[in-house]
Amino acid sequence: MLFSEVVDQTVRKLKSQTANLITLTNLSLGGFSVIATLHDQMNLSLLLIFIAALTDRLDGMAARKLNIETELGKQLDSMSDIISFGVAPALLIYTAVLNEFAFPGMFFTIFYIGCGAFRLARFNISDNTGYFTGLPITAAGCLLTLSYLAIPFIPGVLVLFFTIILSLSMISSFTLKKM
Repeated sequence: MLFSEVVDQTVRKLKSQTANLITLTNLSLGGFSVIATLHDQMNLSLLLIFIAALTDRLDGMAARKLNIETELGKQLDSMSDIISFGVAPALLIYTAVLNEFAFPGMFFTIFYIGCGAFRLARFNISDNTGYFTGLPITAAGCLLTLSYLAIPFIPGVLVLFFTIILSLSMISSFTLKKM
């Protein structure tokens, strides 16, 4: 095998995995966000979630542009999204304010994550109709993360209700046109 053939094969393999590598970046950022929250670095956690949202947008764009959409990529994207936009924002908000509500705070933190997982599973088995059913977890996670900035200005109970509203919005049956 010639060197140029080896290079061509390597380039093709890298190209075929480009979207998955971006998706794994999303997952890594979500994981780092969780660790930042555990180390009481809330602002860093917030920043990492928003960077994860950017990479989540880029992985889909790359897959479509390079024509490399796969079932594996779709599943990997969902696994990454549950970390970056389910667990990471929920832990951030729980640590910042929902822990003040004892059991209800714990319950609705887990409820949010469960609704996000349900939403992703429903998306993965649905036909691609050009519409989302329910609020996408990326949007819910970014909105929940944004609510962290409001904590000094609003009562914690509003953050709790906002968490519940986002949770129910993810599993609702309303439809949104995909952009």
